[in-house]
Amino acid sequence: MGCSTAGEIFDTQLTSERFVLQIMKFEKTILRLVHSKISSSIESQKVGEQIAHKLNVEKLKSIFVLSDGLTVNGSQLTKGISSVLSEDVVVTGGLAGDNERFEKTWVLVDNQPLEEHIVAIGFYGEDFYVSSASKGGWESLGLKRKVTKSKDNILYELDGQPALKLYKHYLGERAEGLPSTGLLFPLGLYEKGEIKVRTILAVDEEYQSITFAGDIPSGSTVTLMKASLSSLVEGASQAAKEMHCNTQMSSTLCCIAISCVGRRLVLGQRVEEEIEAVMNELPPKTMQIGYYSYGEISPAIADACDLYNQTMTLTLIGEY
Repeated sequence: MGCSTAGEIFDTQLTSERFVLQIMKFEKTILRLVHSKISSSIESQKVGEQIAHKLNVEKLKSIFVLSDGLTVNGSQLTKGISSVLSEDVVVTGGLAGDNERFEKTWVLVDNQPLEEHIVAIGFYGEDFYVSSASKGGWESLGLKRKVTKSKDNILYELDGQPALKLYKHYLGERAEGLPSTGLLFPLGLYEKGEIKVRTILAVDEEYQSITFAGDIPSGSTVTLMKASLSSLVEGASQAAKEMHCNTQMSSTLCCIAISCVGRRLVLGQRVEEEIEAVMNELPPKTMQIGYYSYGEISPAIADACDLYNQTMTLTLIGEY
């Protein structure tokens, strides 16, 4: 399995326009691969449920998901997955990327790159080891605003004003580069005691709307977000620190690092610092692979999986 990216992570390096590959072999863990087509974002929850039902059999320990990055509504996808599974099943993964173009993404399913698809692998058995963590490093910028009109992941109005017009006002000269320049100032959604950052996927001049990678519920409170280089690097380091690394394990560990394309744009030439910060906190001889994405999937505060944007999300796997 695999996917298109907005940059590839290999060990402590960022590569671009290359393939990175990790081969993992398990002695006792059972693996099962499934995939589903998704033709529209309104199918996201249903497809999430389908994938979870296919994998939800005895001894399921964890699921790793890679999804189309443009067609899917990540919030609804994770909602569908969580509705089927028990909370002790760890679900992580991410959305595919396309650098800053936002034109076409694909996932790899048994040697075939497929657009508008979601692929997932289930890990089964008590001998499988998994730990995960996700951190951002973004801070609120400016006023809190109320979402006065939205539908799923499409935002139409903030405080009664056209969303795109208001966003362009904040971006100033950078507004000409939308949607990619919007990655520098994502939207923060206040929800269930935390701020979930939402990444822009597209803008619609006719309707003055903005499409995000996840839901922006009507009536919710949002704010623009900003980040410094140091805060993003510290966020990545903190994610690695929060994983429960079992140093007594005999097998080699693999860390799958999924960071957001927005973080890459902010960090610029210093992007490898967040990758190195993760590796510095992991057990010796840990292998790392990953990519820059349009969205990250990770357990939320309530343990069910959820969509996050602009985070460094880590999945550490191995075998006892």
